[in-house]
Amino acid sequence: MASLPTGRAGGGRLHRRLGVARRTPEPRPAYSRPVLLAILVIAGVLFAWDIQHSAFHAFYSETARSMSESWHAFLFGSFDPGGSITIDKLPGFLWPQALSARIFGFHPWALTLPQVIEGVLSVAVLYRAVRRWAGENAALLAAAAFALTPAIAGLFRTEVEDPAFTLCVLLAGDATLRAARGARLRPLLAAGVWVGLSFQAKMLEAWAVLPALGLLYVLSAPTVLRRRLAHLAAAGAVCVAVSASWVLLVTFTPAKDRPYIDGTTNNSAVSQVVGYNFLNRFSSVSVSAKDTGSVAVSTMAGTAPAPPTGHSRPTAGQWVKMFAPSLVSQIGWLYPAAALAAVCGVVWRRGRPRTDPLRAGFVLWGVWLVTYFLVFSAGAVGGHTYYMGVVAVPLAALFGAGMVQFWRAWVRGGRARAWALPTVVVTTVAWSAVIAELFPTYLPWLAPAAVVLGAGGLGLLAWGRRGTRTHTRPASGDGSSVAPGSPAGPGSASRLGTASASGPDSGSGGDAGRRRTAVLGLVTALVAMLLPSAAWASSVLDPTYGHSGMGSTGPVAIRHRTAAHHPATHRAPSADPSDGTAGRTDGSSSHAPRHPETSDGTAHETARKTAHKTSDETSLSPAQRQLLAYTRAHQDGATYLFATTSWRVASPYILHAGAAVLPMGGFTGTAPSPTASGFRDLVATGQLRYVVLGGPATTPGRAIGPWVRAHCERVPGQAYQLYRCTPESAAADRSGSETPTPTPTPTP
Repeated sequence: MASLPTGRAGGGRLHRRLGVARRTPEPRPAYSRPVLLAILVIAGVLFAWDIQHSAFHAFYSETARSMSESWHAFLFGSFDPGGSITIDKLPGFLWPQALSARIFGFHPWALTLPQVIEGVLSVAVLYRAVRRWAGENAALLAAAAFALTPAIAGLFRTEVEDPAFTLCVLLAGDATLRAARGARLRPLLAAGVWVGLSFQAKMLEAWAVLPALGLLYVLSAPTVLRRRLAHLAAAGAVCVAVSASWVLLVTFTPAKDRPYIDGTTNNSAVSQVVGYNFLNRFSSVSVSAKDTGSVAVSTMAGTAPAPPTGHSRPTAGQWVKMFAPSLVSQIGWLYPAAALAAVCGVVWRRGRPRTDPLRAGFVLWGVWLVTYFLVFSAGAVGGHTYYMGVVAVPLAALFGAGMVQFWRAWVRGGRARAWALPTVVVTTVAWSAVIAELFPTYLPWLAPAAVVLGAGGLGLLAWGRRGTRTHTRPASGDGSSVAPGSPAGPGSASRLGTASASGPDSGSGGDAGRRRTAVLGLVTALVAMLLPSAAWASSVLDPTYGHSGMGSTGPVAIRHRTAAHHPATHRAPSADPSDGTAGRTDGSSSHAPRHPETSDGTAHETARKTAHKTSDETSLSPAQRQLLAYTRAHQDGATYLFATTSWRVASPYILHAGAAVLPMGGFTGTAPSPTASGFRDLVATGQLRYVVLGGPATTPGRAIGPWVRAHCERVPGQAYQLYRCTPESAAADRSGSETPTPTPTPTP
């Protein structure tokens, strides 16, 4: 590790007053690079396995295609090529996917590739951050634990927001650790930039990491408080500026020059970020998005609306949702190890100088973990297991550093702290067995194998303890008189993998054998703790469990796929949405998860069966191809090929043909896009000539459907309710009043 810079004259004296020791670069053990390379290769295999059979993601893939074909759509995140309405989130996470589609062509694997790259980079950045904080061996353990987390193995195979978000917050954490070491402003400003970029992927969820980053810097940066606060203020300003950049761009762009902002009733990016994508998520704790300009429902078009935000009642069960089988099996295998590491990491180093970087790091990861634990407990998570990527980061970091400090305490001997290593092994293995037993028919050997390995590791550790016990006089804090990160610190090769002994018999063959036995016991115990998580993560190598749009693995992936809906199939409608009925044409049930990433069942299976095909019009049904050919032949210069009453009806034409189809109502079907008068203006000015009625009911569809039936001519010979509207028919009605837009009645 590089020596700390002194900055201005006298900086070295300031560092000495604050108890910060200069450090020499830490030599890497010979095994470090090969082990790191192996971890990165394993991560790459898990993330990229069977990538050629990746499936399109309902809603996001259509947006990525639209963004790949128009820089205007790219900038604003337009769902449709015609630029009528945006996606219901900020588009930053889709920019890499759209660029990949521009480079490689629009294929499912081209949309997955950026997430694979983001995943491998995330493993590498976590390794670098933990190495800077706690040393080499802690970094290797953290990287391995992160890559082998089931939620991570599934996350970086999906087209959702969290891969880019996880990478950006990791880069922010790494930059803050670097800044806190030497009270350096530049890396702290970089951290503000990374949090701002993560905001473009996940909006206000990105700011939940700020308490952990700010606390790290204010507690440990080696400079006076006034300067620490000034640095944080500057970094905060950068963070806000980068975070707000897209929102400000949209706000100051005239509405006529950009798409409508989905998820809102007032066409405001602020409403989309604050109301629709933030406050709406906390209705379970009686938070309301009323009067924020957000739409009043939070479910996919064509499904029963959720209760209006703020009308739900908090329940005790929501505060333990992170321990529910569907989430704990994806993220929670190392809960006991991380919790014990965080507590011991802070308590064992009490009395150290304020600037102690090792203790500060435990504070960083501990606060990070607790913050997101509470956010997800209070917020709407449902089956969105890919949300857990940001939780896997501190879990892995705490596991890596915690195991190193527990091993050091075991080697050092004494009853005060030696209990921690066997305790963490027992609790973690037992907890893993409990999780495995929640799914008794899946890998039934897993729990017994973990228990046997854990018991064997403990036995070897106990047998070899005398040979590893040192007689070095411990100092205050964690029992080490050396600084973390130094050659003899917690990350050095002598602390994990070999045990140093300074007693008079340290050179005897018997003690050397016991030391090797203890190291073998430690390795066995580590395998026992990581095996269950790794086994679940490896399920992505099996086509049965791979390519879950939820980012889940193992039987949870099957459960999500079975319960999913079929969002984009366009059959001949059995009911017209203009008559006030649901008019579902997809066979979906009356309840749906909040976002279409849950709708990966039939769509994903179909995509797997036809993955050898390119994304072209051959993926459309004959009836859909007939409709597409007819409207193209008779487009007559119109901006839009035709309009549909729902994005779910428009989806296959955008996805497989890149057609400029105008969808109504946005994701939820309740966004007023277009209004009845706006729709008539499109017809009157020749921008729109054809309308397809039917499909899932939407608010604009209910308002516009009767007008289309009354003023437009139905086209014969089509399987769908295709109507041709002329400017004359709209002009004759423009003097009439606008049909009021009904407000949907929430289903209790």
